[in-house]
Amino acid sequence: MSTASPPQAVEPKRKRGHERVAIIVETAIGLFAADGYRAVTMSEVAARSGTAIGSLYRFFPTKDALAQAIMDRYGTHLTDELENVVAVAASASAPEVARALVSMMRGLQVERAAALVLADAREDGPLLRAGLRRHMLEKLTAVLALIDGKPVPADIDQRAWMLLYALKAIRQFDQDHPALSKRLVDDACLLIEPLVAAGLTKTG
Repeated sequence: MSTASPPQAVEPKRKRGHERVAIIVETAIGLFAADGYRAVTMSEVAARSGTAIGSLYRFFPTKDALAQAIMDRYGTHLTDELENVVAVAASASAPEVARALVSMMRGLQVERAAALVLADAREDGPLLRAGLRRHMLEKLTAVLALIDGKPVPADIDQRAWMLLYALKAIRQFDQDHPALSKRLVDDACLLIEPLVAAGLTKTG
């Protein structure tokens, strides 16, 4: 006996539908990031997004379907942003790459927070987190290997790990101290730049 697949999000066919779904998803991302998966209800998402509850369920039959759509969207956005930084690294300096990385982390901050909250609410959450981390490391390694065309260091994997944790620390600081966010950008770039540059120096 086959097991039925869980309900999936329904792709809208009209422009107005796409606009409504975008509003729903953006609202849900903010709610999940702030309150967690279990505390947020579909009624709350509908009310906060100005969506009739029937319309919400038409696009997202269940809260799980909405959560999956958010995680899928984050995965797509993360891949796109990382590819953009890799493209920048091919012809950029360490300061330029540092600023691109910091900008990427700050731009995805709320969406990433929601995606991780949603992942942690699932049984396969650790696997999902591990997959995202592996993807980040692969792209950061590619960045370190490309910038300025310098020799690839033997310890590039370790450098990628250091860069990953530095970026995560910056994201956390930005989240905990929003009043300092303007100054944070410049200071964060100064912190990231030596890590990027050190990853490009020839070792041994």
